[in-house]
Amino acid sequence: MSNIYKAFENKKAFIAFLTAGDPDFETSLECFRAVVRGGADLIEVGIPFSDPIAEGPVIQEADIRALSSGMTTDKVFDLVKELRKETDIPIVFMSYINPIFHYGADKFFKKAAEAGADGAIVPDMPYEEKGELLETAEKYGLDIISMIAPTSDQRIKMIAEEAKGFIYVVSSLGVTGVRSEINTDIGSMVKVIKENTDVPAAIGFGISTPEQAKKMAGVADGVIVGSAMVKIVAAEGKNAPEKLFEYVKSMKEAII
Repeated sequence: MSNIYKAFENKKAFIAFLTAGDPDFETSLECFRAVVRGGADLIEVGIPFSDPIAEGPVIQEADIRALSSGMTTDKVFDLVKELRKETDIPIVFMSYINPIFHYGADKFFKKAAEAGADGAIVPDMPYEEKGELLETAEKYGLDIISMIAPTSDQRIKMIAEEAKGFIYVVSSLGVTGVRSEINTDIGSMVKVIKENTDVPAAIGFGISTPEQAKKMAGVADGVIVGSAMVKIVAAEGKNAPEKLFEYVKSMKEAII
């Protein structure tokens, strides 16, 4: 069984996303450490990319800050290796197809496994085209995390049946970012998922407050928060770790 399942064992999972290297390597590492201390159950480590098409301005700007500070894919692996010395928390990479193919898919997943990662999310990879990457990832023991969006409709059953690790349920159409409210019929989506798989489902895109987190955790197995946390890094810079610790703690307490 994948290490990812630890995040969901007998509890609702709080999944935290940060861009690796934002605003610099050392501060970023301290931010991830703070997130672990705050109670996150799984971490998504964003690999900075110059053209992140699924991201809103908050994460786009984080990618630019990280790249400007000299962050590379190799340095992302180094960051995760450092983090792995201190925690066995499940870790998944968030990367677009381009950086993976540019790096070399086999080399990427080999290095990811050596760094201690458990899986990867590739938001611009269509379900129908996952074959090649899936095979390479599985060769090194990593799960490719499936995403299900409100537009997936009849494809939900098909995607759910083949999912590994956990399912990323996209709450809203459009790019990532904080939303004041989420109006999608998430309950119906999760119901179809649960009818077709035992793989845990976590909801992401737009969740930023403890109230939203509690509501979404009532529907699914976990919640994913990214932009709200990246905003803290943007606002606080080197002081971000302590603020992130408090934020994650409040979010985790809301879903218990």
